[in-house]
Amino acid sequence: MKMIVGLGNPGPKYTDTKHNVGFITLDEWAFQNKEKYNKNKFEALYIETTVDGEKVLFVKPLTFMNDSGRAVRPLMDYYNIAIEDLVVVYDDMDMPVGKIRLRQKGGAGGHNGIKSLIQHLGTQDFNRIRIGVGRPQHNMTVVQHVLSPFPKDEHAEMLHSVKESVDAIDHFIKGNNFLETMNQFNKRG
Repeated sequence: MKMIVGLGNPGPKYTDTKHNVGFITLDEWAFQNKEKYNKNKFEALYIETTVDGEKVLFVKPLTFMNDSGRAVRPLMDYYNIAIEDLVVVYDDMDMPVGKIRLRQKGGAGGHNGIKSLIQHLGTQDFNRIRIGVGRPQHNMTVVQHVLSPFPKDEHAEMLHSVKESVDAIDHFIKGNNFLETMNQFNKRG
């Protein structure tokens, strides 16, 4: 069984913000696959579905970004999901808009959602898909930057990275291990 977690903040105020690119990616997967969020438990909204005979969860924590681990850990325990079957999709300011990077482990890099996951899971060895949102511009703070929408001139790049992330998720959930997925999608540049 696999679990794909998109990080973000719940509520209409945050819908199109850079910090919600994890939610946006899971919503794009759901749209492409004609799936609907059909569960709301453990402070998370999620899709429980089957892909090629294996159960897969697509999870959007409803705890707000900085407390994401509070929703993810109980779900992993309830469904008995192994750490290597978890993939977390989230925004990364250290990459330009339009770029994605897959990793198997690492620190939080200042990302409070990842910090919460590391704390609740007791490890930093979990699979990630990082989606570039760029650095703050024009005297913006980090908080202002991540809680603002993508400017219109960045929509095409953002959509490209979201669709690329959906392709990586599909590659992983259709029977490829994360290392193979990482090797294939990271070399695309």
